[in-house]
Amino acid sequence: MTNKLYYENSYAQKFTANIQKLERDFVVLSETLFYPTGGGQPHDIGTLNGVNVTNVEIVDGEIRHYLAKSLPANTEKVEGVVQWARRFDHMQQHAGQHILSAAFESLFGLQTVSFHLGKESATIDLDTTTVSKQQLREAEKLANQIILENRPIETKWVTVEELAQYKLRKATKLTENIRLVIIPDFDYNACGGTHPNETGQVRAIKILQTEKQKRFIRVEFVCGERVLTHLHRKQDVLLDLIGTLSSPEEKLVDAAKHLLNNEKSLEKQLADLKESLYQYEAKELMTTKEKTIISATFQNRSIQELQRLAKMVVTESPESICLFVAENDSKLQLVAAKGNAIEQSMKELVTQILPLINGKGGGNEMIAQGGGDTILSSEQFIEKAILYFQQG
Repeated sequence: MTNKLYYENSYAQKFTANIQKLERDFVVLSETLFYPTGGGQPHDIGTLNGVNVTNVEIVDGEIRHYLAKSLPANTEKVEGVVQWARRFDHMQQHAGQHILSAAFESLFGLQTVSFHLGKESATIDLDTTTVSKQQLREAEKLANQIILENRPIETKWVTVEELAQYKLRKATKLTENIRLVIIPDFDYNACGGTHPNETGQVRAIKILQTEKQKRFIRVEFVCGERVLTHLHRKQDVLLDLIGTLSSPEEKLVDAAKHLLNNEKSLEKQLADLKESLYQYEAKELMTTKEKTIISATFQNRSIQELQRLAKMVVTESPESICLFVAENDSKLQLVAAKGNAIEQSMKELVTQILPLINGKGGGNEMIAQGGGDTILSSEQFIEKAILYFQQG
């Protein structure tokens, strides 16, 4: 069994060890400071003899250190260095989780059912379907009070029989090698993670947001240096908004709402103007119609615009068909629509003429559309479509 040095001193960063197993992509050591992934806490990283440790896991009872490249086959000893910034960040987040979970339970009887420590934030899942803003504020306030008091964080190895002496926040299924993490008179919990020696080293806890997760409420939070990271990020955004909206911080919400209301009003005005333009354009096209065929070519008009325009025309002129072609990005796009007085199928018309431009399309009896390559000009393609309709 590998001696777990990270339990003896979670602040230690360097160690030496003998190699017990040397494989192509991992090694097993006589002892290690590298914490393996477990209990919601990610693994440590660092180096062994200068080679990057990319992952640490417990597999078949072995603590395996996965390496970026293999160590020489004759290597017997290693010098290990744990990346301290990552280790201490994990210590802060994990201890912060204990404190926050204990705050929710002591104040409201809400148990934590799971914990995840991510790269930018951590989460706990509370065994409840609802949690109020007031409860979040009170739990955060109590957690930060415990941090401010700089209470000791103790660890102790106990037997199953000794567990009865402690009021655990969450029952453990372990029957041996039971390690308790204790904040006296506040939290007693079985845990295998790394933690600082005092609550003050967590520095601060900030709840970011909550999210409903099936039967639970997920609470996202940050501790320690991550609080400052989030504060800096949000401060930058805030200052950008103050400059962009030309509004002081206390009036930003009102300024944003005013801007959104203006945008909605402008969008409606724009939609109304577009509708008026479509109507005007449709009337112009109907004045130039020949018999039952109304055709036109366009540049850079979307197929949705052509459909809207064609529907307007055939609604006002039910004895006509519309054949509109637009050239967009070296592609030809066709819309064919008919009024109620026309019997011929627009879907059939489109299906027959699109192969002329290596195109594909679809639709129904009343309106169909499709597109293809610019093998023909817009005018030539319109002529082919008209000819097919007249022959059909």
